[in-house]
Amino acid sequence: MDLFSPVTLGSLELRNKVAMAPLTRMRSSVDGVPGELVADYYAQRAGLGLIVTEGTYPSAESRGYPGQPGIVTPEQAAGWARVADAVHERGGVVVMQVMSAGRVSHTDVTGTDRIVAPSAIAIDGEVHTPAGKAPYPVPHALTTAELDTVKQEFVDAARRAVDAGLDGVEVHGANGYLLHEFLSPASNQRTDGYGGSPAERARFVLEVTTAVAAEIGAGRVGIRLSPAHNIQDVAETDTADVTATYGALVDGLAPLGLAYLSILHKDPASELVRELATRFGGPVMMNTGFAEMTTREEAHHLIDSDLADVVAVGRPVIANADLVERWAGGHPENDPNPDTFYGGGAEGYTDYPRLSA
Repeated sequence: MDLFSPVTLGSLELRNKVAMAPLTRMRSSVDGVPGELVADYYAQRAGLGLIVTEGTYPSAESRGYPGQPGIVTPEQAAGWARVADAVHERGGVVVMQVMSAGRVSHTDVTGTDRIVAPSAIAIDGEVHTPAGKAPYPVPHALTTAELDTVKQEFVDAARRAVDAGLDGVEVHGANGYLLHEFLSPASNQRTDGYGGSPAERARFVLEVTTAVAAEIGAGRVGIRLSPAHNIQDVAETDTADVTATYGALVDGLAPLGLAYLSILHKDPASELVRELATRFGGPVMMNTGFAEMTTREEAHHLIDSDLADVVAVGRPVIANADLVERWAGGHPENDPNPDTFYGGGAEGYTDYPRLSA
């Protein structure tokens, strides 16, 4: 396979195998509306095979950051429609990552009277709020009945996203946020059938994804997982338990016919990743660049070695809107500026030099 040749993921027709990884940038309004600057940012990157948007909250209670976009209100949906139109005008494909932050938040961020999680276990550390840093609060443990409400929030968000013109959604089951919290025994200590065994801990993630696929069509749905990533107090250090948990999840996902499984893992050739990919049986998107940036050489290796059907790239895409053109021609790249990653305006967002300049 060639990194720069087209590929089909379910209902998504990609012009190349380089995807924009979901990247938190915190440039939306205080009301969670993505504006023209956000639309310009994504449109600039339409040359990538697929754009996966930053994590977008499906309810006020699930918001994780100031400046994060939502997909709850008509104004937010209209903002995303502008984004979709801008990307499509340049021939791009864009899916929305739907993300519930779970306990990785604070009521000063959500504006609600609680944050939620599988169990009432707080993260050890501090969270950024509009008023400054504060200790992570102890979350409300969702009741069994409340899980249906959360699942419906994901379903409604997916419907709004597609109705706004986006090409699909990615369910965020990674990086320590709500769905990932259900997968780990460190953050999920439930006793109601959604916690305990690996299969029970995987149950809610599977139910959410199944419901989203039923609403908008499985060919428009991907899911992102980060097994054994050990972030934000979601510890997954028992190899046998990780394999059993994610194996149960992937076995449940496989019959759905999803567009793709996106895996964030430092070693894409590991036994765990290979087993999950085989058991999934559909297109796999790999993202290795968390501690280290994904390079052109690494991307080629992932495709040439059949370790991935698509490669998700983060920081190089921040600094190089025309990354595919640069990689295809062997051109030098701009270096990303971490000081401008989160929040702010156009600087470090839409003003990186293009190759054509």
